[in-house]
Amino acid sequence: MRYVQEITDFIFVRHAPRPVDIAFLPGSPYAETALQGARMYREGYAPLLLPSGRFSVTLGRFPGPQSRAAEYPGPYESEWVFYRDVLMRGGVPEHAILREDQATYTYENAIYSRRVTDALGIEVRSAMICCKEQHARRALMYYETLYPDAEFIVCPVSAQGITRDNWTKTEAGIDAVLDELARCGGQFHAILKEKLL
Repeated sequence: MRYVQEITDFIFVRHAPRPVDIAFLPGSPYAETALQGARMYREGYAPLLLPSGRFSVTLGRFPGPQSRAAEYPGPYESEWVFYRDVLMRGGVPEHAILREDQATYTYENAIYSRRVTDALGIEVRSAMICCKEQHARRALMYYETLYPDAEFIVCPVSAQGITRDNWTKTEAGIDAVLDELARCGGQFHAILKEKLL
């Protein structure tokens, strides 16, 4: 079915790492995203990391790590605090970790991250997004909306076992990817009207 491949290509954005001004890490309860950010820092691709997130708006609290919980027992009051701990234990010095700890959903991650970089006088010409694989397209759309002059790459990780190669093999994978596809349409009505009309 050709449309399955088209959905796969649309949702699962991936680029080869290359040096950028900053890496953005939209918040989640999965350590893998922050571990990817730490790796990008250690390998010299991103001198600054901006993890973003308070907690999920749907939960109203940070539920704690949903992966590698034994390694990162917390407690953590926000996604940002969780990510900072993972990053620092992964070899990132505190001075390279910027702070955004108010966002409760992905668009806010991008909005509030832009406020942080503007307040610090950081000109973002190139940026990386480290996120879950199935979240790549939507995260990219939001950050590109807030940083329209920046060149973006996405270096995602598998945080829930869902990849471009296996998402059609389980109900959980199909649900996760088609939910992302629906959000890419449903959440952009107002944004596109504001930007394009």
